[in-house]
Amino acid sequence: MIKNLRLGASASLIALIFLCVAWEGWLAPLRPTGSNLILKALPLLIPLFGILKGKRYTYQWASMFILFYFTEGAVRSYADKGLSAHLAMLEVLLTVIFFTCAIYYAKFTRPST
Repeated sequence: MIKNLRLGASASLIALIFLCVAWEGWLAPLRPTGSNLILKALPLLIPLFGILKGKRYTYQWASMFILFYFTEGAVRSYADKGLSAHLAMLEVLLTVIFFTCAIYYAKFTRPST
């Protein structure tokens, strides 16, 4: 179970990084030449190695950190049109998967008292 939670969190975080780069790079950027919003993928690299290594503390704080991306996806899925709205819904889905895996991983790896 813990292995599956680590896999789910890792896969969804990596997929979210690739989604952010592809979305703002060439799939549906705000400007035809690309967007500086591609830089929103950089903060996702901060928790990546802690998540991949299974560090409980990283799972704890990253579960709150990911909510910024959930909020962006929810707003843009409502406000944007076409492909950008669909990509925003995918962003919401990936953040929900990550959040769920992260909080349960933190719960199940809690030291017994």
